[in-house]
Amino acid sequence: MPRDYTLAELHRWCSISVDDLPNHPRLKIPFRLVANSAEMGLAMARELIDELAAHNAQGRPTRAIVPCGPMAWYEPFRRLVNAEHVSLRDLHVYHMDECLDWQGRLLPAGHPYNFRSTMERVFYGGIDEALAVPPEQRHFPTPASVEALADEIAGLRIDITLGGWGQDGHVAYNQARREPYSAVDADELARARGRVQVNNLDTVIALAQRSFGSAYQFVPPMSVTLGLAECLSAGKVRLFSDTGAWKQTALRVALFGPVTPEYPMTLLQRHADALLTATRETASHPISEHPEWELL
Repeated sequence: MPRDYTLAELHRWCSISVDDLPNHPRLKIPFRLVANSAEMGLAMARELIDELAAHNAQGRPTRAIVPCGPMAWYEPFRRLVNAEHVSLRDLHVYHMDECLDWQGRLLPAGHPYNFRSTMERVFYGGIDEALAVPPEQRHFPTPASVEALADEIAGLRIDITLGGWGQDGHVAYNQARREPYSAVDADELARARGRVQVNNLDTVIALAQRSFGSAYQFVPPMSVTLGLAECLSAGKVRLFSDTGAWKQTALRVALFGPVTPEYPMTLLQRHADALLTATRETASHPISEHPEWELL
């Protein structure tokens, strides 16, 4: 994939001290630095709860695109919803993505990368029954339903998209497209709709390192995902990461680089109300800590 920036530019972005990021004059996306996973999880939970509370007070529904992870926000979300009696009865949840096996089939319920099972346990589970999201308002993408789900979202007002980003800056499973015969530009990527796809090799390796002790053989090789057309249609987009080194360079490119299909999250530069939040570990970069390195 040809680059939209030089290595000298990438080195400069990665050389910026973590403490200089939040108020840096060249930021292209607003950025919030938090100390750790606990602080980030609370901030992420608060985003959706405050949106819900405001809409509940106005008597209107809330429509949210929601990820499976980062995991740090589920406990504070459940706790605050129950403690503050925030009703989820008018919340419509559109889940971002789901993992698939090599034949494009849904994974068994006990698989650690079955996102539906995880969300039923950590997001919906533990909410007081009187406050809970009605089952018919929980929309999970599947290979059979994703096209209809994308059509439905296109006709709606989505209030907020929550999520994380991947090692290549993917949002949901909208990865940098690496096939040599069907390259896409940033505009085409922004228009991408929900679909079934084979995951990139670097995504498989990153997930293996994170979750399976590098046993890539157990990582689901395919996924079904909402497209960036759906994810970026929300009035607000809030992305979070607390997973450290494998997210660091994508963050720097998103904050300072060009809009490029090599890092899909750079498309947030075009969004009217986007915010990136990262823990100190994720926002740091080894290049910024080693001025003696000569890389060019």
